[in-house]
Amino acid sequence: MKKFISDKEAWEGHADCLSCTLRNSVLFAGLEEKDFDQIHHPIDLYNLPPGAVLYRAGDRGDRMFTIRTGILKLVQYLPDGTQRIVRLLRATDVTGLETLLSQEYQHDAVVLQTAQACSLPVTVVQALSQTNPVLHKELLNRWQKALKEADAWLTELSTGSAKQRIARLLLRLVSDERTSECSLFSREDIGAMLGITTETASRTIADFKRKSLLIETQPNSFLLDIRNLEQIAEG
Repeated sequence: MKKFISDKEAWEGHADCLSCTLRNSVLFAGLEEKDFDQIHHPIDLYNLPPGAVLYRAGDRGDRMFTIRTGILKLVQYLPDGTQRIVRLLRATDVTGLETLLSQEYQHDAVVLQTAQACSLPVTVVQALSQTNPVLHKELLNRWQKALKEADAWLTELSTGSAKQRIARLLLRLVSDERTSECSLFSREDIGAMLGITTETASRTIADFKRKSLLIETQPNSFLLDIRNLEQIAEG
């Protein structure tokens, strides 16, 4: 269920970008101390519970967002009202890039797992990118990354059998290949990600669990048999 929480409810304070532990991986990675002196609008930090909506499709936004922790889904709605998840956002991803072109948000951005996000005023990013070639290049890299991820969803997660699609999704969700840990979401969300029914998603995951391809360590957290899942994914 979506939770339309206010900025006031989610706001955690102003982010300290200069000393951010993720700074080397996020949009502002190439900025120097003198560049931060030009930021006259605060970068707000938000804590968002599962189900919270970061922004909604059709809204004309004035902010982009860097995801610090957690996972969000980008959702589009089909004419019959059903949802299709077109991409996932995870730590260091930037979303809302369309606002740089004065466009409306193209998706609903909904929290799947408790998340923390930094709010970047578009005016700040635009001004800095005009004077800082490193930031400008990084914005282009972020556009390319988003396109590459969208292509991957079309080619990897929307083709093949249900078993292949779920195996590919599981492999993409591994947070640490050394431990093969993976967190999942509702079966309804998995179905919407892969273009399969909720029942098929539930049945396939149950089959994988019976075969010890994934072992549940706590609710919706698993250890994966990566080698055998890769064989299934490849078909």
